Amino acid sequence: MCPDCEDFARTVVLLGQLALYVDRSDADATFVDAVGVSLAGSLPEPPPGIFPSGYDPGDGPDYPGERPR
Repeated sequence: MCPDCEDFARTVVLLGQLALYVDRSDADATFVDAVGVSLAGSLPEPPPGIFPSGYDPGDGPDYPGERPR
């Protein structure tokens, strides 16, 4: 597996584990807020082949409260 693929996969797994942790009754919300933002911010660009060719993550429906593009 390429190094970029490993970093991406590892970060996605950690975000998934954090999502499971937040549902626990003894979860520390301050920890979740700090680590979640840090993990999401450190998520590298997805390796080639993760999304279909021509995929544009900014292309999609407008959501309530969202400013028009």
